[in-house]
This record gives sequence, structure tokens and C-alpha cells, in this order.
Amino acid sequence: MGLILQRANEALDINPTPGIEEQLSVNGSNWLWTCVAIYSVFFLGVFALSWKPRSNEKVFHYLLSIALLVGAITYFSNASNLGWSIVIQGTTSRSGAPRQIFFNKYINWVVAFPIVNILLGLVANSSWATIVWHVFLSWVWVISYLVSAYTPSVYKWGFFVFGTVAYLVMAASTFAEGSIGAKRVGTQGDYWILAGYFNLLWLLYPIAFGVSEGGNTIGVTPHFIFFGVLDVLMIPCGAVVLLLLSRKWDYNALNLYFTQYGRVPQGGHFPEKSAAPAPAPAATPAV
Repeated sequence: MGLILQRANEALDINPTPGIEEQLSVNGSNWLWTCVAIYSVFFLGVFALSWKPRSNEKVFHYLLSIALLVGAITYFSNASNLGWSIVIQGTTSRSGAPRQIFFNKYINWVVAFPIVNILLGLVANSSWATIVWHVFLSWVWVISYLVSAYTPSVYKWGFFVFGTVAYLVMAASTFAEGSIGAKRVGTQGDYWILAGYFNLLWLLYPIAFGVSEGGNTIGVTPHFIFFGVLDVLMIPCGAVVLLLLSRKWDYNALNLYFTQYGRVPQGGHFPEKSAAPAPAPAATPAV
């Protein structure tokens, strides 16, 4: 046991970074390992709950398990000091200083943010067109920020603006269109809780990006603390909130039959195609 407690974090020694000012520290790596543990524990918990879900419907568990597993993998890569590039910063007082940019977190977001939108769409019984619209807006947001992080010139703020606009449109749509459907199926109160919770966290992502890989105001380790807290609140904690609220939802009204009998509820009606009407008899010609 003593050997385990004395074991140091060797990730930065095994996977070293070139000698630059803005790079991940040992303390930062320790924090990222904590995030790996949080994501992993919550993944195992949600996966275990999927074996005996309410009404035998597992769609929420499946989606959350994917987000948690991908989050654990990407944070494992971050904590191991893998999946990064060196980008010269050209728009701050430290112009010309190289910064370690981790692209793993964007892989995490490109999976997690659409899943959150799908979950909100299912709770609100939104149309598939609306859900796809929100998913693509979240992809535009994340990819724009990724390109911005890798752009050393002032043009990075152009990509930042495009991404932020995509987020604002997505957020406005989740409130405007989602609340209509949620009211129709009786989940309006819980939907407002979830939409407000996730959008409050999403609101902080542009701020975190602007002071880190956008404006290079804070270093790599502080930026991972900022984003790590947001990510943990978004997916692991968000999973708990959603699963607790889902215990009182009417799955029949939500039309949630993804993992049992296709899209038909247990003991439900299996509609058949209506029989085509018989053709009208031909008119008898006059004699």
C-alpha cells in the first residue's frame, strides 16, 4: 500500500513536452486523472443501471454511457500528456510564445454536446428535424473553436464568433422550440430545469475558451481546471440529474420505444397498413 501512495505521476516523464512556457504541469495532469476517475465511475454506474432500467427503456442510459466513455478516454489522453500540438500565439501580449493545444477535448465535445441535444430533444418530444438541427449547430460550434485554437493570427476571433453564434442559435432554439413540445407531453417543468442547467454551463464555454486558447490569458493547467469543472458538471452530474428526473416521466407520451419492440410499446398496438379501397365498377355503356 505504501508503494501505491508513494507512486508519483510519471505521465509527463514518459510523454514529455518540448521545453515551452505554456504547457501542462504535473498538478494539471493530476487533476485530469481525477476527471478520468470521475467519468469512469459514472460510466460504470450508468451502465449498471441500464441492465434494469425503468420501463425497460435504455435510450437515456445508452446515450449517457457513450458520452461518459468518450469523456473518460479523452481525459485519459489529456492526463497522459497525449494528443496535443504546439501553436504559436500571435494575438496577445505574449505574442510569439508557443502554447500546448490539446485537441482531445474537442473530440469529447463533438460527441458530448450532440448527445445532450439529443437528450433534450427526446425529453421535449421534439421532431427529428429539430434534433438534427441542434446536433449540427453543436458541431459547427465545436469545430469553429477547434479551428480558432489552431489559428495563430487575429483571424482566430472570426472562427470564435462563428462558433459562438452557432451556440447562441442552438441555445435559443432549445428554449423556444423545446418548451413547446415539452408542454405538450407534460415534461415542461423538468425540461426547463434540464435546458436551463445545460445552457448555463454552455454559456461558460465561450468565456473559458476566450481566456485560454483564444486570448492566451491563462495557462494550460488553469484552462484544464476551468474546462474540467464544466465537463464534469455537464456530463457526469448532468447524467444524475436527468436519470433522477426521468423516473416520473410518461414514456408513452414521450414515444420512447427505442430499445424494445422497435418503436412500438410493450403490449401496444401494432398498426397495419390500411387496406386500399376497391376500385369503382366500370360504367356500363348505354345501348
